[in-house]
Amino acid sequence: MAKIKITQVKSKIGSTLRQKRTLEALGLKKVDGTVELESTPQILGMVNKVRHLITVQEL
Repeated sequence: MAKIKITQVKSKIGSTLRQKRTLEALGLKKVDGTVELESTPQILGMVNKVRHLITVQEL
């Protein structure tokens, strides 16, 4: 599987509880936090829900 690099660029303050929990499930805790994850349909679905708070790069 391909890997993707996800970086949180905006704060989760003011987001819905569902969006905050999605960020936590992705492993993002702080602004400028970065994680590398496999590009699975489940991960891509979570990325789509919080796409306004993150940036995504393919590795």
